[in-house]
Amino acid sequence: MLYLAEVQKQKSGFGLGGAKAELKLLACRRSEHNWSAVPGEELIPAEEANSFNAGTLVLVELSNSKQVQQIQEAARQLVSILQNFSRLQDKFKDKEEEIEQWKASLTFSSQELNRREMEMQAREEQLAQMEDELERLEAQRSEIESSRDEANRLRAEVDSSRLEMEAAWEQLRGEMQRMEQQQAVMQQAAVLDHQQAQNIRDLLERLSSARASTDGIRGELNQSLAMVAATQAILDQHWQQLEQKRGAAQHQQDEVDRNSQNVQNRWQEWQQAQESLAQARAELKGQQSALSVKQEQVQALGSQIRTQEDVYQQLYRLAESSDRVNVSEKVDVQALEKMPIEELQGVVQNLKQDLEKVFRFVNDQEEELGFQRQAIEELEAKIRAASEYDRLSLEGELADEQENYNMLNETLVGQRRSLREREEVLNQHSAVLERRLGKADGGKNNEKIDLGPVLSQLEGVRHQQGEELERLENQVQQLREAIAAMEGTIHRQSGEQEAKRYEIKQLEQNWLASRATVAELWGRVNLYQEMLQPVQDSLNGLRQKLEGTTGVLNQVQEAGDRQAQAIAQLREMLASLTN
Repeated sequence: MLYLAEVQKQKSGFGLGGAKAELKLLACRRSEHNWSAVPGEELIPAEEANSFNAGTLVLVELSNSKQVQQIQEAARQLVSILQNFSRLQDKFKDKEEEIEQWKASLTFSSQELNRREMEMQAREEQLAQMEDELERLEAQRSEIESSRDEANRLRAEVDSSRLEMEAAWEQLRGEMQRMEQQQAVMQQAAVLDHQQAQNIRDLLERLSSARASTDGIRGELNQSLAMVAATQAILDQHWQQLEQKRGAAQHQQDEVDRNSQNVQNRWQEWQQAQESLAQARAELKGQQSALSVKQEQVQALGSQIRTQEDVYQQLYRLAESSDRVNVSEKVDVQALEKMPIEELQGVVQNLKQDLEKVFRFVNDQEEELGFQRQAIEELEAKIRAASEYDRLSLEGELADEQENYNMLNETLVGQRRSLREREEVLNQHSAVLERRLGKADGGKNNEKIDLGPVLSQLEGVRHQQGEELERLENQVQQLREAIAAMEGTIHRQSGEQEAKRYEIKQLEQNWLASRATVAELWGRVNLYQEMLQPVQDSLNGLRQKLEGTTGVLNQVQEAGDRQAQAIAQLREMLASLTN
């Protein structure tokens, strides 16, 4: 099972070979992307970890009995895990933004569908009400037509009665003239005979029976007027509803006008935001160009550092190939001279074993560094031959590989020096031991060439170039972060612009639908008025005719009263004459 552990060392004994290495287990891998913390502080003795410095994080594979099967430094794997985790987080953020946009779009669409459904239901109810009103208006129009026919019949009867009364009046006036002539004759005779008086009485009876009776006509006329008044009351209600509908149509018309202005303002704001987004895209291209320049500088400086590293390695190889070159600090020879031979032999043996482990580890790391350098060179060759689209992704991979290379190289610098120092310490211990055993002369160490100043100078140059490379890499990282932030902002703004555009389109469609609805409402109002106005005009004409008929009927009634009065006077005159 694979564990993440920390190397811990506890010094015991004498010399550099007396440290005891232990592994403090920190986390355990459960699956490919699943790690869990190890509870407590579990320490595993491991001689294989002697080649690592204290505090180094390593990946160690343990058997079921907690025996070390394989161990390696965890820096590179941790960097890779963190990079993958960062990429996964960015992908998750993008997916969450897309999901939120889809949620907002679906919510808006659902609300719009609900509103449309409610509008359709309201329109269906309005159409049903209009159909009921049309049926009532048709019934009222039929009643008005029947009332008009009844009024025309009554007017015809009144006209007929008036003609009869006029004829009776004409006859009465003729009889009165004859009576006046007869009265003049009777004044001379002073008395009428029986036949004449009987003739006059018959004539008066005829005049009395010819008098028109207006009671039945007046009753029917009053009923017609009552029907006209009831119909007018119903029409007044319809006129009031018409005014209400006109007010509602005007209110919706004002709302449509306001929405029209709102849609225009929203389109202007969207256009301004679109121009700002285009400017942000132009700035992003400028930052990407600056990033390309910085990356080229990083590549050039990285090549110089690798060249310096090659020189540094050549000097180390020169020091390794010659026993006359010294690069480490001298050991305490006097203490070694005083140390017992057996203990000194044990220290030399421990130093040899420690040196062999460190040498194997450094050799493996050197091979891995060579593979890493080869991968970087291959990526650089691909970038030079790649297109602009593929170049961006390859440059990201190159930056990751360079970062891993630099981390591994930094680790190897100390390990190389430690290896060389351990070797020189071993040589010095071995020289003292051989001299004490009488096998060699320990004075040869004084004749070694000291490459320390040269290596220090190279280390200073390499350190200075490393700081410059780190500064450039920080600038590249800042540019990448700025570009990533700008890309995220542009992506977010693009999504917001698309959502706003969709929203404005929906508002515009709603406005067009509202305008059509208002136009339809005005059409219904005008149609309603066109239907009511002829009915009102017909009702007004019928009322005027009925009122005229009432006036004529009153005149007939007055004429009948005068006729009755004249007949009464004639009867009195006849009675006086006959007496």
